[in-house]
Amino acid sequence: MANRPTIHDVAREAGVSSATVDRVLNGREKVREETARKVYEAARLIGYHAAPLIGQRVHADLPRLRLGLVLHKERQSFYQQFRAEAERAVTQAVGVRASLQVAFASSQSPKDFTELMEAMVGRVDAIAATAVTHPEVTEAVMRLNAKGIPCFSLLNDFGQGVRQNYLGLNNLKVGRIAAHMIATSSHHAGKIAVFVGGYRWHGHELRETGVRSYFREHAPQFQVLDTLINLETRQLTYEATLDLLSRHPDLRGIYCAGGGMEGAIAAVREARQPGEVALVVNELTPESRAALIGRHVTMVIATPLQRLCDDLVRLATEAVTEGMVPVQGQHFLQPDLYLPESV
Repeated sequence: MANRPTIHDVAREAGVSSATVDRVLNGREKVREETARKVYEAARLIGYHAAPLIGQRVHADLPRLRLGLVLHKERQSFYQQFRAEAERAVTQAVGVRASLQVAFASSQSPKDFTELMEAMVGRVDAIAATAVTHPEVTEAVMRLNAKGIPCFSLLNDFGQGVRQNYLGLNNLKVGRIAAHMIATSSHHAGKIAVFVGGYRWHGHELRETGVRSYFREHAPQFQVLDTLINLETRQLTYEATLDLLSRHPDLRGIYCAGGGMEGAIAAVREARQPGEVALVVNELTPESRAALIGRHVTMVIATPLQRLCDDLVRLATEAVTEGMVPVQGQHFLQPDLYLPESV
């Protein structure tokens, strides 16, 4: 008990006076929200016994946001990072009592996404998801809207016309960025391959369109092959990439518009020397970082998850406190671009 943290310890950790801590703890006078939050974080950090009470005082007058998040590919490092950033954004949200519930879809089936989204009714105030583009998902969003629950599409713009906002990259521009890098990195004309996860991913279609439009306008000496569907699986992408490399000695570039990049990286590493084929992938993971360092990947186009999650919490709070808007928008984020020399 002698080493139990005191008000003075909290004050020292928060960089405020003991009187300020006392005012926050006992609600004697109004304290600025930023200051009260600093006191609460300091109390939590040092294990002050009244930290839960301080938390109640700090958040008592704030509006509530219970955010539901439906992701997929639970074991992938990108989606683990996504979850961690969402948890951070909720914890650090200013001006709202925010909490988070996360669920992972077991497949890319529309039913898997819709069941998880609708199962959150009564437990959340807003829902965000990385769902596929499909009429079943759109209808589920409409049902959720009817119950007063705004929905946000993440990374892939599903439910257009009924969802509140899309948050993610401008996928048409992402495809053009990938094409520009491949064309710039390739010193000889040849063939270009594009992988998409499937045509339930509207974002992948836009990225493919961006690739084709760029080469048509600025690098017509390259031939873009028929697009390959890899179902976002590592093994299928690996086998398809090895087949491409064996059938097309003049293959100059590959762009993985969705998942499965690990298979393409493994195949290129196995069959070509670094730099022989310009490989562009999405999202910085341990696998893509290692491939960048080894120069088997030319560029990684990454979603700024910290900014996305911070903006999601803010937009969801606005939708819950101010009401859903009849005109939906697209909230584009600038991609983070990684080259071998920048990791």
